[in-house]
Order: sequence, then C-alpha cells, then structure tokens
Amino acid sequence: MEMSQDLSQDMAVRVSPSLIEANHILSLSLAELRQTIMNEINQNPALEVLDHETCRVCGEPMQGGRCAGCSKDDPAENGSARDDLESLYESYSAPTRSSVMSEEDDFDPMSLVASEARMQDSLRADLHAVLPTEDAPLADYLIESLDDNGYLKYPLDSIAQETGIGLERVEWVLMRLQEVAPVGVGARDLRECLMLQVDYLEQEESVPEFVREIVDLYLNELGAHKYGYIARQLHTTPEKVSEARVFIKEHLTPFPSQDNFGGRTWRSPSRSIFVAPDVVITEKEGKLEVEVMEGRQFELRLSPSYLRIATQLELNPNSFSEDERRHIRDYISRTKLFISNVNQRRKTIHRIATCLVELQEDFIRLGVRNLKPLTRAMLADHIGVHESTVSRATAGKFVMLPARRVIPFSDFFTASLSVKDVIKEIIVKENQALTDRQIGDKLRERGIRVARRTVAKYRAELGILPSTLR
Repeated sequence: MEMSQDLSQDMAVRVSPSLIEANHILSLSLAELRQTIMNEINQNPALEVLDHETCRVCGEPMQGGRCAGCSKDDPAENGSARDDLESLYESYSAPTRSSVMSEEDDFDPMSLVASEARMQDSLRADLHAVLPTEDAPLADYLIESLDDNGYLKYPLDSIAQETGIGLERVEWVLMRLQEVAPVGVGARDLRECLMLQVDYLEQEESVPEFVREIVDLYLNELGAHKYGYIARQLHTTPEKVSEARVFIKEHLTPFPSQDNFGGRTWRSPSRSIFVAPDVVITEKEGKLEVEVMEGRQFELRLSPSYLRIATQLELNPNSFSEDERRHIRDYISRTKLFISNVNQRRKTIHRIATCLVELQEDFIRLGVRNLKPLTRAMLADHIGVHESTVSRATAGKFVMLPARRVIPFSDFFTASLSVKDVIKEIIVKENQALTDRQIGDKLRERGIRVARRTVAKYRAELGILPSTLR
C-alpha cells in the first residue's frame, strides 16, 4: 500500500458565520429587528442606540436634514437604475392622474398603525356614557382598581375613604360598572362573580334547579365534591346536584375579563395581528420617494467609552491583561459587524423598494388593475443581487403606499391580484349568479384569458361562494 501527499487548488463556496448573520437580519421584519436590537444591547455593552433620524439609505447620522455620504451619489444611482428599468416594459408610460393623498412634512406613518384597545379604555368609554359627569372620577378610580381577571382589588369602604365619597354612592357606581362591563367584571370575589353570571343567564335562558343556591351558599363544598352533603342541605338528590355542577362548569367562568361570556366582552374572540410598515412610499412634488422605517427611529453606534478604550489599547497594549484585550476586541468587532449588517439591510430593502416603485408605479398610483407581471427573479436581475436576497428582504414585510394603505411586499409579485379584482367586480355587479365558465367568458371579453378552473381557484381565494350557493 503506497501513501502520498498531493496539493491541489479547489474552488468552493463556503458560508461564513457573518454571512449567515447578515442574511438573518435581512429577513427580519421591523418589529423583529427592534427585538433583535434590544437583545443585542442587553448582551453587548459596546453597542448603543440613539433615538434620532438617520439616512434612510445608508444608515449614517443625518446632518442638517441631509446625509453627506449619499447626497452626491443618489442622483446618479437613481438615473442609471431608471435607464435599466425603462427597458423592462416597452409599453410602460407615466401615469396621467394620481389618487394619492397629499402628505404633510411632519406626518408619522407609525401613527396609523392599529393597536388593541386596553380593557380599561373600552370600559371607561362605556361607563362614562351612562353616568353623571360628577361621577366620572370615581368611575375611573374603580376601573383602574380592576385586576387582569376583572375583579375589584380593594374593599369598597377603603375606596370610599380614599376618594372621600360616600359608601352608598360608591356602591351605586360599582353597580353601573357591573351592568355595562362583561358579565362578572367588577365583582369583589368569586361568589359575587358567579352570581352576576347566574343573574344574567336567568334572563336569557333557563337555569337548572339549585344552581343559584349552590353558587350562593355551597361553593366551597362543591369544590370539595361534597355532593351528598349539598343534596341533604337542599333536600334534593345527588343527581340534581351533579346536574347543577355540570351547568356551572360549562356556563360560568371565574375569569370574566378573559372569556367571551354571553357575547359581552371587550376582547376579540381571536387575537388580532397588527402590522407596522417596513417601508413607506410617499409622494412629494409628483415624485414617489422611498423610506425604510427604522432609519427615522434610531441610530446604532459603537459606545464612545469602548472607542476610547480601544484607542488606549492600540497605544499601550501592555496596560491591559490578555482577557481584557480579548474582551475589548471581541465586543468591538461584534458591534461593528452588527451595525454593518443592520445598515446593509436598510440599503438592500431601499434598493428593492426603489426598483419596485419604478416598475410598479402605475400600481402604486392607480390601483391593482395596473399591476404588471413581475417575479422576484426579474427584480433580482435588475438590481444585481441573488433571487434569495430579494426573497429574504421582502418576506413577511409590509409597505405603506401614498394612499396610506398598508400591503405586503408579496402583492407586487402577485399578477393575479388584478384578475381577482375584475372577478370580484363581475360578481358584485351580476344580476343572477354566474358560473365560473360564464365569468371566464366575461373576462375574455375584457381581454383576459383565464381557464375555468383558474377562475374557480381565484374565486375560492376571494372567499366567494360558487353560483349554486350565491
């Protein structure tokens, strides 16, 4: 057996940890990026965040409202990009009208992002509507005294003493609160909470015998499964007690603010998902402009104290121990890499959004009927990046249009949106239910050739029933 050594050159692609981290940050939405930055700040003492505006393109601090690094380069870059994009669609022409809203210089897009109302705010609005004006401060005090489950945390006599209002008046306002709130909210203990629910159910439906007595007098015994004892006290059978227990378990809740009891609640049956735009497209002087949102909210920088220590380390490295030198170098390198990745994310998203504005300007200005066919591969080819980069930069992210409507990035690449909108219009205007084939015929009359099964698929995606059920 002969052994030998051989040296040869080989070209191969290897993914470095820094590239993996850069791709991860690029794929984050605005909310996820904020959380990632907060986590990094907690772990990295060399990283600082300043709350002021930075360049929406490169991420560098703004000076006098302008970025010195980008002000000279932007026009040339935008001009060359425009020349390349004009060749994509020969029939592309500038729009002649605009349906967008005028923008104010101090408009903050984040002010339009929805959020879920606090239960106290919803309850305050309802209670103030049924109370005299002089009782509003007491009502607010009672509302803020509710815990997360809807129970009153403090005794009424303590509230009366604290507010200087008579106990009878406090009790009266509490009763009004219990009337407008979800059933059981405002109760002082579990028994009162369940009794309020029993009172409500007796008005709406029949309640089994002995439910009221068990809740009022024998709640502890019911929890201890003393059904025989309760039956003897109420002069009934254990079966009746068991029937009442099943009703209590299925129809009453000890958490009135959390459950949708009797349809009266301030919470939605399912948690709403609120999105914030990652990119905002605005119109100024007839021109569409792109802004990546995190640029207007914060600036990342290397801590000045670590920067001074790094300077001292270069001048006099022997004054630091080996562990101190390693700590300083590691965290400074980590900070610079993190800031570079965040700024690169901003640049990449800005380039992609700018290209989309050029390609889909008619769609942005005039609506979905003017959406042009576009793939992520076509977009990647025009800006000179890999298709996977475009996918990471747009997945799970949202854009606010000049009309202040927020849409996902994916809408720019969904050519069927315009066809779906036409199908929806045809169905809305139909005098009698049209079949999918008839809808396809009407689409062909408008120059849109779509197969019947495609019409059925688009109709189902729109949530519209077939003709036999409409």
